[in-house]
Amino acid sequence: MTEHPTSHEGRQPLAARPQERARPRQQEALPGPAAAAAIPAPAAPVPGPAAVPGADGQAAARREGDRLRFVGAATRRIARGIDLDEIVLGLCRASVPTFSDAILVYLRDPLPVGDERPVSPFVLRLRRTDRLRLTDEEPETGPEGERLRLPVTDPQAGLLPAAELCEVPAGGALAEVLRGVRPVFGDSAAARAALPELLGAGWGVPTGHRVILAPLRGRRRVIGAAVFLRGPERQPFEAGDLLVAAQLATHTALGIDKAVLYGREAYIADELQRTMLPDSLPQPTGVRLASRYLPAAETARVGGDWYDAIPLPGSRVALVVGDVMGHSMTSAAIMGQLRTTAQTLAGLDLPPQEVLHHLDEQAQRLGSDRMATCLYAVYDPVAHRITVANAGHPPPVLLHLGGRAEVLRVPPGAPIGVGGVDFEAVELDAPAGATLLLYTDGLVESRLRDVWTGIEQLRERLAATARLTGPDHPPPLEALCDDVLDMLGPGDRDDDIALLAARFDGIAPSDVAYWFLEPEDAAPGRARRLARRALGRWGLDAVSDEAELLVSEVVTNAVRYAERPVTLRLLRTDVLRCEVGDDAPQLPRQRRARDTDEGGRGLFLVNRLARRWGATRLSTGKVVWFEMAVPGS
Repeated sequence: MTEHPTSHEGRQPLAARPQERARPRQQEALPGPAAAAAIPAPAAPVPGPAAVPGADGQAAARREGDRLRFVGAATRRIARGIDLDEIVLGLCRASVPTFSDAILVYLRDPLPVGDERPVSPFVLRLRRTDRLRLTDEEPETGPEGERLRLPVTDPQAGLLPAAELCEVPAGGALAEVLRGVRPVFGDSAAARAALPELLGAGWGVPTGHRVILAPLRGRRRVIGAAVFLRGPERQPFEAGDLLVAAQLATHTALGIDKAVLYGREAYIADELQRTMLPDSLPQPTGVRLASRYLPAAETARVGGDWYDAIPLPGSRVALVVGDVMGHSMTSAAIMGQLRTTAQTLAGLDLPPQEVLHHLDEQAQRLGSDRMATCLYAVYDPVAHRITVANAGHPPPVLLHLGGRAEVLRVPPGAPIGVGGVDFEAVELDAPAGATLLLYTDGLVESRLRDVWTGIEQLRERLAATARLTGPDHPPPLEALCDDVLDMLGPGDRDDDIALLAARFDGIAPSDVAYWFLEPEDAAPGRARRLARRALGRWGLDAVSDEAELLVSEVVTNAVRYAERPVTLRLLRTDVLRCEVGDDAPQLPRQRRARDTDEGGRGLFLVNRLARRWGATRLSTGKVVWFEMAVPGS
């Protein structure tokens, strides 16, 4: 039956060209490179008019050149995609309307990654469908139009079809076509049997070569299929179009393979980094904490930034922020090793400069090119002082209660991993109500600004935020972190960002009681009397009996092994905290005492009556502490 398609771009209907109807159809000329790159209007098909009789080889060469230019433009468009959706969208946009009127893309569900063994059964999921927008002048009527109605919708209308699954039975017609890899025409015997399995049994193949079924094969296995369709107003597909479909399918499949591998690697690295960051921050006495972490842009989102807050003996807290150089899974792994090392060193209660020295040695053991910057600070809420040591990291910013923001003068030091460099620590005032901001260079440095310009902008932003809440009220900590990140522009996400904010509340001297006790048998009794007087002065007589009992048990255990005076300190905040220090390095362990044992029950009582308790080893001994709830807390 002779077809009479609607005229497009000045082309005459087939009825006006008897010479073409009298001879077999030849390969059609594709649009030029400009039309292929710009995706012409729906009325611009890939094949041009067939060559007239008597045309020389130049017409055939021109058609072949147009075809090659179209394939080149289409494959470049597909290759521009980075993730899975972009690659599939590139295939659809390159194909419709230039090569086909509609396309359906099916992908394996789930998609295998690398050398993973695919799961059974073999299932294909409809990933995306695109088709031409129909106009009033091009109604979808007639028997062939009815048969071309597939479960596709106009993407410009913002509608997506419901997800459809297709199970590919082993040994079936669809499995044979996919195994064969080469695209096939829709009216071939293989496709007539395979398409109903893929699209549904109620779908029929239109007369003429208007469908191409192209398997999508990656490096190791079939990962999906693409169905190209042309309506009855377009010229049917020809033999040369199978080569075009094969090129589109091959480049799409290889791009999907790479996207899946890259996505898995990025996911693993991102999860590796996030699992090495703290899930939650501690709640130490006298300081409030908030933190943020932002990955870098999609092209380099895996980095080595980290932050940490580590409770120390004496109600102190170590504040740490660091940045491993580079963006890779290696950087994330090194970050995890350095963070673990810093936590271990903090548990030994080493000075900040000694912690950085040992981190430097650890980085050198990991490799000669393992470089990182780090800032380590220790806050003492009783003394209202902070000790800071720096290893090549951007300096911290201190926001005072009145709204003044200052960049702390901290010796910069050399990065961790350089080796043979001494680190210097400075001790600074940490007044109550002030906020210390530690950050990585991703917050203040980018392609658009240098690090010192970014630090000055950060200082001004903090001061402006503090002025909004007035001179007597510091800005809320969480809101302050969000406001700081809002200063980032669209071009400022070259690196990941770690942010740690500490609000210094401190502990008033009137809420601290401190004594030295000689290691003698009378020490527990004296400790009980001192604790009773301090609790009475604080109005905590309701918990005096239990507190005296626990103080007595902990002091008794310390006196048993100590050779030097034992320290006893009571702190009143939202809880009552007791700390007992001695020079014996052995940490106490709770055990179940037998009926015949005279001792061994002290820690059992502490564990039952105290809200929390613990022990920390120091370079000069250890500290055993416990906390109790106070009335009204």
